[in-house]
Amino acid sequence: MMRGQDLINKLGDKLSGLRGRITPNAEMDKITWFRAGGLAEALFQPADEEDLAAFLRAVPEEVPVMVVGVGSNLLVRDGGIAGFVIRLSAKGFGEAEATGPTTIKAGAATPDKRVAAVAHEAGIGGFHFYHGIPGAIGGALRMNAGANGVETRERVVEVTALDRKGNLYTLSNADMGYAYRHSSAPAGLIFTSAIFEGFPEDKAAIKAAMDAVQNHRETVQPIREKTGGSTFKNPEGTSAWKEIDKAGCRGLMIGGAQMSPMHCNFMINTGTATGYDLEYLGETVRARVLENSGIRLHWEIKRLGNFRPGHEVQEFLGQLL
Repeated sequence: MMRGQDLINKLGDKLSGLRGRITPNAEMDKITWFRAGGLAEALFQPADEEDLAAFLRAVPEEVPVMVVGVGSNLLVRDGGIAGFVIRLSAKGFGEAEATGPTTIKAGAATPDKRVAAVAHEAGIGGFHFYHGIPGAIGGALRMNAGANGVETRERVVEVTALDRKGNLYTLSNADMGYAYRHSSAPAGLIFTSAIFEGFPEDKAAIKAAMDAVQNHRETVQPIREKTGGSTFKNPEGTSAWKEIDKAGCRGLMIGGAQMSPMHCNFMINTGTATGYDLEYLGETVRARVLENSGIRLHWEIKRLGNFRPGHEVQEFLGQLL
């Protein structure tokens, strides 16, 4: 992996004129909610959509580029991330506003919770579920984030995105190819904003629904811990936490990583966990659930970067394949 400043120097004049901020050897553990993981070779925070497009046109396609959101459901491996990590700025991509009686436009860096608040202020129903999701709209669009019986796909009208060459696209709801916790939109697209639609609803009813979401989170989830939220997707016909519990993994610890005793589909950093500890714990849980019930759990948390040499983690620990 080239050192960050070397990568920036190599690209030289190609990066001149960009208005965003470039940071070499960026500490990803400062970004992720797990507070663990290695360095990104370079981090770019574009000023706005036009600046991001200019960056994508300037950086040769052989240089890896990936986008991260607020880091809430992100696990970065200890060997770090090659190339550029893009993190959309709140100033350029973090605005949300009601654009009609039942429509909302939101930038990809807007916290989900903010969209719920804008909907409440405008008397637009159907967005209360975002009040309890600790991420940003870009991630919600990519993984069809949902909670409390509602999913992102039920609200999306269209999505604006840039491809790796800096070309701008508008995708319809159908173009996003939504399924449970999944979008089949091309992986290389970087979402920049979206238009959503709800329905007219009394503000008091919206507030009551938001309060119920908040109360549920505080009662059953370890929201004050260093966590990435739900670790695994729910398998068909059951809940991930139930299968984890049945396999005896509630409270299981490896190094500084633990499956929460409060909600055992939440993985937490108790203070000293490395990226290796967290991923090894996750794969241990997957192996034990597979052995116990024959169910293959699938990660909901996004894992990025390279393993540190000698500290690789195999899926299901390389067993029972």
